[in-house]
Amino acid sequence: MDLEVSPALTIPASELDWRFSRSSGPGGQHVNTSDSRVQLSWNVRDSAVLSGSQRTVLVRRLGSRFISGAITVTASEYRSQLRNREIALAKLADLVAGGLAPEAPGRRATKPTRGSNRRRLAAKERRSATKQQRRRPPAE
Repeated sequence: MDLEVSPALTIPASELDWRFSRSSGPGGQHVNTSDSRVQLSWNVRDSAVLSGSQRTVLVRRLGSRFISGAITVTASEYRSQLRNREIALAKLADLVAGGLAPEAPGRRATKPTRGSNRRRLAAKERRSATKQQRRRPPAE
């Protein structure tokens, strides 16, 4: 089954590498016999569906997630292997879509308003007065 990341990008099933293993956690006798944990890998460097610029952006943004050129996601939330497969596909699609999304504009630095500055200083004065009232009177 092909993975649709966005209307413009679909990863063919032939490029996805599935691995299954036994999941940890509760499950009774069934857990010892079924391989419900899913590991899904996609090799970005060898992918034919990515353009050169897309590949560069993914490698730059998701570089820490790469293991020998591949992005790997794991799903073991459910006891069902089928449900874990769906979760793994969704995780990979979200990861790739987030990596290819345009960067948000940078934050514009602003100054605090005159009113907020006044309120801050007034609060500091009140706090200072409270603490001064707690002091011991000077010994004469």
